[in-house]
Amino acid sequence: MTDPYPVPGDDAQLVVFDFDHTLYDGDSGSHLFAWLLKRNPLRLLAALLATPLLGPLVALLPTRRHGISGYVWIATFGLHGARQFNTVIDRYVRTHEAEIRTRLLPRALDVFAAHRRAGDKVVVATGAPPELARAILAFVAHQDVSVIGSAVGPRFGAMGATRHCHNEEKMRMLRERGYGDIAIAYSDSTADLPLLKAAKAPVVVNPKHARVEFFRKVLPAGTPILNWGCVDRGGEPA
Repeated sequence: MTDPYPVPGDDAQLVVFDFDHTLYDGDSGSHLFAWLLKRNPLRLLAALLATPLLGPLVALLPTRRHGISGYVWIATFGLHGARQFNTVIDRYVRTHEAEIRTRLLPRALDVFAAHRRAGDKVVVATGAPPELARAILAFVAHQDVSVIGSAVGPRFGAMGATRHCHNEEKMRMLRERGYGDIAIAYSDSTADLPLLKAAKAPVVVNPKHARVEFFRKVLPAGTPILNWGCVDRGGEPA
């Protein structure tokens, strides 16, 4: 049994965590949608046939949300409504618990829990569906943390991303939920530069090796660039 975390006060500092490659080793949304595709050979075939078009869109930041939306549509064809989609997410998490637990990064969770014990206001802001991050965090007694993620809704017989919690849009979604001055932000991704630059104390964790020098150039001198256990990623061992 874990001790209850204190309720953050009105003056508590705001700490924002990305989820994928920050708390979780990998891309949780991709793992979910890959499972959905593999369950149905026709969906898998459609995704393979669409990859010459969708793959390059995903690879480029300005068009990434369009490419991801295409894969989401193929993977969720036949689902109708957020409630049904969330039920599928919960089933996926429940049936893959052992594998998912191995992907939760112990060092990251230690830092996450330390902020909560200190009474900080902790928020997870992720490009993944929020129900997915919530369900995974529930494994480690963090189900009550506020999660902001990509909105998904019905689209032409399937589900599609109606709002991608990504880049500048992530900042807009945080502000809309009443989260203002950011004390500390943790993320692996250059897509989160608006978040990292907005934080008084940015922390880069588990960046791609090729992006380490870029982060050093664009973020304040002395910004920590750490590795919290992603063996194929860069950063100094914590």
